[in-house]
Amino acid sequence: MKEVKVLKPVLVSNKQRAQENRKKFDEMNALVINIISSPGAGKTTFIHRLIEDLKDSYKTLVIEGDIKGQVDSQRLADEGVDVIQINTETECHLDAFMTAQVLPQIKGRYDLVLIENVGNLVCPAEFEIGEDFKLAILSTPEGDDKPFKYPLLFHLARAVVINKIDLLPYVDFDLDNAKRHIKNNNPKAEIFEVSAKTGQGFEEFCRFLKKLLDARKKKNKD
Repeated sequence: MKEVKVLKPVLVSNKQRAQENRKKFDEMNALVINIISSPGAGKTTFIHRLIEDLKDSYKTLVIEGDIKGQVDSQRLADEGVDVIQINTETECHLDAFMTAQVLPQIKGRYDLVLIENVGNLVCPAEFEIGEDFKLAILSTPEGDDKPFKYPLLFHLARAVVINKIDLLPYVDFDLDNAKRHIKNNNPKAEIFEVSAKTGQGFEEFCRFLKKLLDARKKKNKD
């Protein structure tokens, strides 16, 4: 049986479209983060708390990716967050072409664009969408071996958030082991231990992000 390899051309085409998206985001002067995690890791709660912590200084837009429905985007919109929904229907990830379709809907200027990808540790890591960097979120109930079992995402992520650390006393999760897996895969990755529910650890992550946002603002002024 002859094997037909189609993934490489698809990824090449997607990467070209992602570069075009990136130029458009750059024209908006926005820092764009592609947020990837398993379903239920706490992406939406993390995004909501992050926006709350940054809202006095930075304007944020959320692009929400789901296979179907608008549960998460409605939840954010009800809290006054600017949000655009993408439904992928049968696809398990966002891609650059889906993202390009919603760019005309972006009105006004934003300092930060948070793209919440479909809950999946595999496929979203393979497809660029025009982001400045990928942010991986790992939650403690998932187990500490996820960075070892799903290496691509953690290899590509500029930063990794270990979420739900308030549950550490109640789940089988070795924090040191998780961080070791991450660093073995990606020595340059920034690692943050947070609880999106309680706010624990968010101050450190916000400092990291504010440096990037302020550097972007300074670059745009220069």
